[in-house]
Amino acid sequence: MGGGWLLIEEIEGVLIDLDGTIWKGNELISHADKAVAYLRSLGKRIVFVSNRGNWSRRMCHEQLERFGIAAGEEDIILSSTVTAQFLRKHYPLCQVWTLGDEGLREELQHHQVPLAPAPEDADFLIITLHETMTYRDLDLAFRAVHHGARIIATNIDKTFPSEHGNAIDVAVMVGAIEAAASRKVELVLGKPSCFMVEAALRQLKVPPNRCLVIGDSVESDIRMGRMYGMKTALVLTGNTKRNELKALREKERPDYVMDSIYDIVGLGKEIVQ
Repeated sequence: MGGGWLLIEEIEGVLIDLDGTIWKGNELISHADKAVAYLRSLGKRIVFVSNRGNWSRRMCHEQLERFGIAAGEEDIILSSTVTAQFLRKHYPLCQVWTLGDEGLREELQHHQVPLAPAPEDADFLIITLHETMTYRDLDLAFRAVHHGARIIATNIDKTFPSEHGNAIDVAVMVGAIEAAASRKVELVLGKPSCFMVEAALRQLKVPPNRCLVIGDSVESDIRMGRMYGMKTALVLTGNTKRNELKALREKERPDYVMDSIYDIVGLGKEIVQ
């Protein structure tokens, strides 16, 4: 596994995942707030980059504040955010129907993306995590696609870490609609896509080779960083466990492995054994 010393002086910008890295559900991961404060004390620029498409930035900002972590809403890049930005830029007159929690609609409305009055009127169906989903929600989403709506997913993660262990994620909602409508998702906007990275880099104003990605997912966080030539640090507080590391292919391997994000404070020590 990648190893050695993390030369923090070479890093100017840090992209930090949330679920499984900073918190699990409504529980802060031990000392994650101190790790963020430490990076800020070194003058590092930070953005929080999350596939939480069922949240708005306002909701995420409130959660960070509850945990004592300072951040502006502009420092939060969610898959709901980049989805809204993409639609506003490329399809400004489209109408969308959503399968997901209220945070997605809030973020779309914040970016002035029109919501369809009925599923039959939608140009796009946007699918994200829906933690209170009912049969009616699925059926309305199916009706949108049946009447010609194209499908976009905020992300296609299979699980996310909660305080109760891994919970099912957006892939389940996507699979249900694809199976019923015999149509496929056309675009995925969350990590590890270019849309997330480019939004983060615009905010950081730091070149990729001076950035570090910290996250718990090999598929989204580590892959995203590696595709852009960033340093990558995998934490073992979320989706990935240490016994899974040996099975990773070379191109999937992070530069560093940490038990938790708080290990970043232990500079001067070798953080990968």
